Amino acid sequence: MATSILDLSPDQSAASAADAEDLRLAEGLRAGTEMAYEELIQRFQQPVYALAIRLLNDPAGSSDVVQEVFLKVFRNIGNFRGQSTLRTWIYRITVNEAHNARRWFLRHRRCEVDLDTGPEDCRSWKDVLADQSRSPFEMTLDHERQALVEAALEQLNPVYREAVVLRDLADLGYEEIAAVLNVSLGTVKSRILRGREALRQGFAGHLDRGLAIRLVPKTAE
Repeated sequence: MATSILDLSPDQSAASAADAEDLRLAEGLRAGTEMAYEELIQRFQQPVYALAIRLLNDPAGSSDVVQEVFLKVFRNIGNFRGQSTLRTWIYRITVNEAHNARRWFLRHRRCEVDLDTGPEDCRSWKDVLADQSRSPFEMTLDHERQALVEAALEQLNPVYREAVVLRDLADLGYEEIAAVLNVSLGTVKSRILRGREALRQGFAGHLDRGLAIRLVPKTAE
């Protein structure tokens, strides 16, 4: 008998340890200790940038989002009370800042050209992020398939894109995604299913059957 793909029972001891670590780091940030700031950047700079780039597909805009996210974290760390994980709180800020950046882009940046950047400076986000933190999802794709995924994500409704990116690329659990997006668990499941189906339809005729199955809503074996 098939079981649900959604396994929402985390390891309690691991969760408690992570909570304690988050609170320790938050206390250090509130106290203004240099080591806490360094640890925050070390732990979250790469994941925050990776999330932003996948939501925006714009390296320059994503770098700006990262700066805004950490400014907001530094200014508002006093509001963090441990009711969610620190990662959830920071990712929620990142999603909100990506929303702001997308709205600004739609208003101002469609016709912008960076005249100070030469061809040798135009590194793609894959050059920046090519390290051991790449997800299994990315590692299974060759360059052509990755380009198709990026193009499909860019065309996806932003509401669905956020849910799919947080689940399939950032590897967040469903309950954590619900906390990041501030929506119900049922809404998260619905958005992921609909987003994956939209991606599958976008890939139809271009990708082999194996990848298409990866994106089809399904139950766990």
